[in-house]
Amino acid sequence: MAPDATKILLVEDEKPIRDAVAAYLEREAYWVRGVGDGQSAIEEFERHSFDLVILDLMLPKLSGERVCRAIRDTSDVPIIMLTAKGEVEDRIIGLELGADDYLIKPFSPRELVARVRALLRRARTETDQAIETLDFGDLVIDISGHRVMVHGEEIDLTASEFKLLTTLARYPGRVYTRMELVEKVLGYDFEGYERTIDSHVKNLRAKLGDDPRNPRWLFTVHGVGYRFDASDKSEEDSGDSK
Repeated sequence: MAPDATKILLVEDEKPIRDAVAAYLEREAYWVRGVGDGQSAIEEFERHSFDLVILDLMLPKLSGERVCRAIRDTSDVPIIMLTAKGEVEDRIIGLELGADDYLIKPFSPRELVARVRALLRRARTETDQAIETLDFGDLVIDISGHRVMVHGEEIDLTASEFKLLTTLARYPGRVYTRMELVEKVLGYDFEGYERTIDSHVKNLRAKLGDDPRNPRWLFTVHGVGYRFDASDKSEEDSGDSK
């Protein structure tokens, strides 16, 4: 393995799929560690410093949900969830657990590679940004340090949640449509985009302690999308019910 190789943990219990995906990723010069169950996934994640995780939802020994929770307890590494379930509610389970993206089986390995590239590109862009801190009093966003402080305490955000927050917070008062947020946060046209962004906003509000019924920072603009406002009072015309 080259010292600067991008390291990917591939967790998939079906060996033919695992081998095929690994071959596509290795063709792109990624270093891939493939495992077939949830327990092995956690053990491998603890052994190596991975840059991205591809995680099947349905696994032996430990479920993909439990693996995702365990990873999110210690890391904000980008996670792509793989699922055989087609219902919208099932598809957003991984997003609510902290995954950044998902793919429904059967999927094209080429599409998966494209999504891997997009997530890694976004992560590198955030790392390479100039030093910048957004200070809103009780909420401080250290963009270069990838840290968010609420009332002086640091909170853990996924890569997608952090990107969503910084996108909105850079321009307080500006309304972003859900499609604009999909493009800026996920980096490409994403199936199920409205529910995807809504899930990320819901998770972000919970971590910030921002009550959707009386928001301080994240406001819903019904029929359009979302905006960030640093004021202490919600506005009557903001339509804040999400």
